[in-house]
Amino acid sequence: MTSADMALPAQDERTVPAVVLGDLDREPLERSLAGIQALIEQHGHVVVVCSRAVPRGVEQRLHTVRSLLESDRIAVFRPELPPLGLAVLARQLRQLASCDLSPGVLASAGRLLTHYIHAGALLGSVAKLDRVPVDLKSHAKSWVPGSQFGVLAHPTPQLVRIAPGATLSGPEFRTSMLVAQGQLQSDWVTSNLVKVWNAQGLREAVLPAESATWWGTPKLIEFCAYLPDLSVLYQLVTSVRQNSCHWCGIDVIGDRCVFCSALPPTHEQPARAG
Repeated sequence: MTSADMALPAQDERTVPAVVLGDLDREPLERSLAGIQALIEQHGHVVVVCSRAVPRGVEQRLHTVRSLLESDRIAVFRPELPPLGLAVLARQLRQLASCDLSPGVLASAGRLLTHYIHAGALLGSVAKLDRVPVDLKSHAKSWVPGSQFGVLAHPTPQLVRIAPGATLSGPEFRTSMLVAQGQLQSDWVTSNLVKVWNAQGLREAVLPAESATWWGTPKLIEFCAYLPDLSVLYQLVTSVRQNSCHWCGIDVIGDRCVFCSALPPTHEQPARAG
């Protein structure tokens, strides 16, 4: 992770601790190189989960380090998820890191598990929201004092103005929900949305510092519905066919190697069953 508040507490005793690469855009390049090189030597491969709301300098530093180390053992993963959803995904990968998965399969599992995350927020304004389509009518209503909006950013963008009966489309499978409180007072998420989504558990988390930037306002309550059980996550990942990257030879799931970024050739051999 690139910030400490994105490293959620362990879900169970098997969850691998997170490594925080803080201050990448401010520390000397030599320190970044030494730190990531040490991680490679210790673990063999490194998967960096990075929010799209981080300063551009963080992303640039990661790619600079990867280039200077000339290493295909560093994967930089930046999915289109809001900060709390990304933190949940990173913890799921930490859970799976305790299993018998190869580095390539573990790293590429992030793309698969992203599809099972429902992430959104309750906002006091959508005037500066640019991550989800907002029509002019909603923009106008956001200036009305007391207006609140329920927004689903992933998997399918959706926006509703909070009123009696208002809700968001939720998962069709059993999930738990994580909620992070910002500068907004409301029980709509914990009293209404949790019931509509039939969440089997509800936990609270500290709001990531990047959330206000991502959502365009500090007046928010961020939430995320996710699969909490390691056995379910493992079954999902191992049920998907595996390919061997034609360039670096590592086993992956999906159509792109997460470490060397090579796409499969057009004459790719049939994938073998995982």
